[in-house]
Amino acid sequence: MQVETLDIRTLPNAQATEIAELLVSVWPKSVKTVAVRHEQLLALGDHYAGLEAQAPRSLFIRENGQIIAHAAVLPRTIGTAAGDMVIAGLTRVCTAPEQRGRGLGEIVVRAVFELVDDGTFPFSLFQTTLEVRPFYEKLGATIIENPIINSLEKDAHGSPFWDKEIMRYPGSGNWPGGEIDLRGPGY
Repeated sequence: MQVETLDIRTLPNAQATEIAELLVSVWPKSVKTVAVRHEQLLALGDHYAGLEAQAPRSLFIRENGQIIAHAAVLPRTIGTAAGDMVIAGLTRVCTAPEQRGRGLGEIVVRAVFELVDDGTFPFSLFQTTLEVRPFYEKLGATIIENPIINSLEKDAHGSPFWDKEIMRYPGSGNWPGGEIDLRGPGY
């Protein structure tokens, strides 16, 4: 399976709509419509001014003309005890419900993690559920115990993530201790 990559800053409307439709099919109980997901996806590239190699992107697998698996990478400058660090925020990982069990999620997540392995980013940071945690651990990710905050919020010390399992990839390396300032909302 080939993973296609598109810069979110220049994501064509047709692909944004296809991805939004996939997201709605995966999370049908969400109140977010295809139109809302479409706009949110396009907004992920707004105001990006970092390194070109770290630009926000969508990675996806297409089969028979339809997007069937997706992951997004959002560069985020986080504050750590060791100084600022630009990480690959992993988000919107999903596989079409009728395509599950084929390893497509693993393929798109590995494509994101390759951006860490090749040195584009030092780490990937993301949230997940307890049920999905083993999937990421199998790929070399680990839970972090650091307190996560968003200093840009009024309640800076409330976690900006909504899922309880906060992970990083790789599980090895010089991940800093202490508080992590996400400097923005969870993703």
